[in-house]
Amino acid sequence: MKDPKFLQQSPPSQWIRYLIATETLWTAPLVVLAFASLARWTVALNPYSGYEAPPLFGDYEAQRHWMEITTHLSPKQWYHYNLQWWGLDYPPLTAYHSWLCGKIGGWIQSDWFALDISRGYESPESKFFMRSTVYISELLIYIPAVFVFCQMVYGSQGYLKKHVSVILILLQPALIMVDHGHFQYNCVMLGFSLWAILGLLSRHYILGSIAFCLALGFKQMALYYSPVIFAFLLGRCFTEGKKGLLLFIKLGMTVLTTVGLLFWPWLKDFNELGQVLHRIFPVARGLYEDKVANVWCTLNVLLKLRQILTLEATMKLSLVATLCAVIPISLHVGIYSSRRRFLYALVNSSLAFFLFSFQVHEKSILLPLLPVSLLVLEEPVAANIMVNTAMFSMFPLLKREDLVLPYFITVILWNWLSGIQNMEDFTSQCLIWGPQSVFFIWHVLESYVPSPSHLPDLYSVLNAIISCSVFGLLFSYFIYRQFTLVLPKKDIKIKLQ
Repeated sequence: MKDPKFLQQSPPSQWIRYLIATETLWTAPLVVLAFASLARWTVALNPYSGYEAPPLFGDYEAQRHWMEITTHLSPKQWYHYNLQWWGLDYPPLTAYHSWLCGKIGGWIQSDWFALDISRGYESPESKFFMRSTVYISELLIYIPAVFVFCQMVYGSQGYLKKHVSVILILLQPALIMVDHGHFQYNCVMLGFSLWAILGLLSRHYILGSIAFCLALGFKQMALYYSPVIFAFLLGRCFTEGKKGLLLFIKLGMTVLTTVGLLFWPWLKDFNELGQVLHRIFPVARGLYEDKVANVWCTLNVLLKLRQILTLEATMKLSLVATLCAVIPISLHVGIYSSRRRFLYALVNSSLAFFLFSFQVHEKSILLPLLPVSLLVLEEPVAANIMVNTAMFSMFPLLKREDLVLPYFITVILWNWLSGIQNMEDFTSQCLIWGPQSVFFIWHVLESYVPSPSHLPDLYSVLNAIISCSVFGLLFSYFIYRQFTLVLPKKDIKIKLQ
């Protein structure tokens, strides 16, 4: 090991690498976890969605309100009760999670979740409890999955590489900003999704299927991964020989049982079940609820699709476009399965849904960011561009919630840790700094040059167009990588290259 004095003349990122490399086997994960936890709690000190913003407040109040209604009402009332005030519109596992958090919080202080009279409750103690529920949920579900993934993929490639990958995944700024800043529980859905990926990659198909059903049962956005996961499992059934039919039956029974248990309180009444599904998959908001960096919002600037097409026509258009993008991706990974190709296919499927599907929210970019983060050491340039573009695309949302300072700090921190300043390849430097230069110019103009009075949303629209363009290029690149990936013959079936 080099003498620590060499760090005096080394780039700052070498301090992190040296610290990890010199720790013992059991303390290094604690150092990584402590660093990731510090970043999360520092962001949590800032405002959140709806902070001191009556009358409806924001996503923070939605999550708090769901804890309120699930702990005071029967499950059959959860999807009916006062839908004008943040009516529950996520699948049952979110409701069960809210019930558990609400029960614990109500035991600590009943005023936090008193039915009807606690709306907009924002005491310092209740806010600390709410922030803690996000951190503990992530600590129990998402963070262990990240450690297991990096051990499985990089454990044989060196102690340092394994922990560098962990810290880059856990410090990915978009998830930190949305969950610990804006305030949501995407870490639960992404954590279950990652456990599903681990199950499939390690040939524990039944456990992987259960984990993915739990991801879908927490947030319906996990559907972005479903075509690829279905194709991958179906491909396994065909390649397992005589065991394939048995595996197919086991998978079918597993999915039906898991989904049945999640929806059990509503299965006896089809009207109640229909109400749950209607709340989970609303269509009235259409394609253009916000300035999202997808194809439809970008095209609407030029073609005014909102005036040309009806709601039904836009639904059909987005469905056809999404299927045309997703089907080839899924068929390819189903026929030519491998670990690495599977990860690329997850990126491509989720990016296709983000770019072309119906009712996309800017926070949905977290879904393609998960598999991209898992490829951060394999695709450092593409991962860097993806992370920075995702953060840039969410800036208008984060600015509305006074999260500008943690936005810049988390972005700078992640770029520093990823070591892009040390890249010697000129092409890589150009690919990374090109988009970032555009983002920098946009930030300067947005801060110092007011938008024209007749174009109040000018910067938000430009942000969506720029982000969508970069996402489109990244989508093309990852498609190319999936379809041209060459594996050694011994790795064709399942091993990671």
